[in-house]
Amino acid sequence: MTQETLPEWLAALDREDLGFIRKFVLASGSLKEMAKLYGVTYPTVRLRLDRLIQKIRLGESAAADPYVTLIKRLAMNDKLDFDTAKLLIGEYQKAQKGGNTDG
Repeated sequence: MTQETLPEWLAALDREDLGFIRKFVLASGSLKEMAKLYGVTYPTVRLRLDRLIQKIRLGESAAADPYVTLIKRLAMNDKLDFDTAKLLIGEYQKAQKGGNTDG
């Protein structure tokens, strides 16, 4: 598979994420095995997997609104708290639908 034919969600992942996926597949999807490999607890691996799932979902919706994608990415990377991200996206979507009555 060439770089041009990679799905957008896959191309958006960094080397660390791809390494995690590789190890996960080789561990037959065992989170217990992953915890041993990384020397961390099961909940830590679960959190890492959940964040990777969020990244993949975000990558799949890359064609979506760039502003919403940016806000979600900031929240995923802990640059913005979740409640603020929800508020910003909600207000933005209201404004896009013509719900903004300022002025």
